[in-house]
Amino acid sequence: MAINVPDIQRPDKKLVEGLAAVGSATAAGDLSKLGIRDAHLRGLTSWTPGKAIAGPAVTLQFMPKREDQYHQDEYSDPEEQLHRHALYVSQAGDIVVVDARGHMGSGVFGDMMLTYFSGKGGAGIVIDGCIRDWPKAQKLDNLGFWLKGVTPNFHTQTDIFPYAVNVPIACCDTLVMPGDIIIADDDGATVVPISLAEQLLERASHHAEWEDFSRERLMQGGDLRRYYPLHDDARDEYEQWKKEKGL
Repeated sequence: MAINVPDIQRPDKKLVEGLAAVGSATAAGDLSKLGIRDAHLRGLTSWTPGKAIAGPAVTLQFMPKREDQYHQDEYSDPEEQLHRHALYVSQAGDIVVVDARGHMGSGVFGDMMLTYFSGKGGAGIVIDGCIRDWPKAQKLDNLGFWLKGVTPNFHTQTDIFPYAVNVPIACCDTLVMPGDIIIADDDGATVVPISLAEQLLERASHHAEWEDFSRERLMQGGDLRRYYPLHDDARDEYEQWKKEKGL
């Protein structure tokens, strides 16, 4: 049986690159000022310390097993394995985001599928749950992993099964829409609604710029009350700093 899944709308690469430089913490803080109270995908840990990425979300939804919906013979025909199809539609730079219900006994992807995704140029894997084959997966240097853990079990071995690709999901109890931009680094993973991405980049870039100035002054012994947040009395000094830096 042929399985057709929708693709996502991918944003301009310059927008994605700019957001990667912003970082998850600045993004989460500035999104709160844009009306998104909590964009953090809570409970995920970076399993690839030092990796900082951004990319559009290809979403995968798992559901609890129910006998009339889950077919035990999926391994007799690999194309029945819906989680494969999330990888089939992925492109270079994409991040696969999975609502695995926080389940700790289901390895959503294993070594071979992750190798395939890595070979396609995928940027990262974000799972409210686990993967398997970590000793091999961690050697895929171009991939970043934000997970709740690892398990030796395969994806449908216990209680859940893949149900839909590129639908709205609740990853870590946070809504992720297909094509939203994920920013992920050592602080965690933040979901950026695509409708706010350009506005966030503009705001966060300004934020990062004055923080660079303030950080420099604080390292020189400057007064926290003057430089963080940037006080109006320091604006002229900041503008002069920008001119000196050619900004």
